[in-house]
Amino acid sequence: MRHRGDIFWAWADPELHNRMHDETLSNGTHIDVQVRLSRTGETQLFIGVYASDGVAMHEEAVCPGAGESMTCALAWGVERARQVALDQGSKNRPAVASK
Repeated sequence: MRHRGDIFWAWADPELHNRMHDETLSNGTHIDVQVRLSRTGETQLFIGVYASDGVAMHEEAVCPGAGESMTCALAWGVERARQVALDQGSKNRPAVASK
């Protein structure tokens, strides 16, 4: 079970449709990337990286830029999450990022 941080809860809005990518990496790290359109039509992205025990290692909310499609933003977010997971694994210490 993931232990969501403040960044996720500030970003979460169950009324908005979103797409997500959920993956467990070979080292047991979980990545959770979600993309949605805001009420004003802006693409918004959430990137979460969690240790195998569910502790948040990194969370961030990103606004990719005007006109960015949900598909492109999701693909970018998955690559960013994988890179963060690799970087965090090499540091071997959890940290939660701010917005």
